[in-house]
Amino acid sequence: MNKDQQPHFFTQIDVVSSNPSARPLPDSSGTLSELCLLMREMLAAQDRQNELIEELIEQNVTAQRQRINELAMWKKANPELAKFCKTAADRLGKIQTEYLNIITEEIYDNSDNMRDSEFMINDFVDRFGPRFVHLNGILQVLAQLGNAPDVIPTQPKAK
Repeated sequence: MNKDQQPHFFTQIDVVSSNPSARPLPDSSGTLSELCLLMREMLAAQDRQNELIEELIEQNVTAQRQRINELAMWKKANPELAKFCKTAADRLGKIQTEYLNIITEEIYDNSDNMRDSEFMINDFVDRFGPRFVHLNGILQVLAQLGNAPDVIPTQPKAK
């Protein structure tokens, strides 16, 4: 092949032509009909996958709506506590930021030692890990309760 000649690549296969007389005849081994059958099976499998994905999305949306409804009802039943949760989440978020600064400074100062010593990395995880996990959990709950929606969303009409 010369430098001037470019290879030809086919990016589409016409499985069903609009002109029946333009369809190529199957060869003696039947590979063309097998290919068509295989492509139909692939399309059917893809259609089934799409249906399953739609069902999963619908289930996730339903669960999310239910959670939003529950949060809105809780906020309606506990308006003062919801305000306190929001304030507490804001303040705890600032504390978390300070704690993250301490953690990152510790990592910066001792990263070489932690890399070389299993004791040092275990000590770091023991000192900061549980507190950080619990702090995040508490902050997440307070933030969700403090930022709950004010109104219960309506259900969309079925198709």
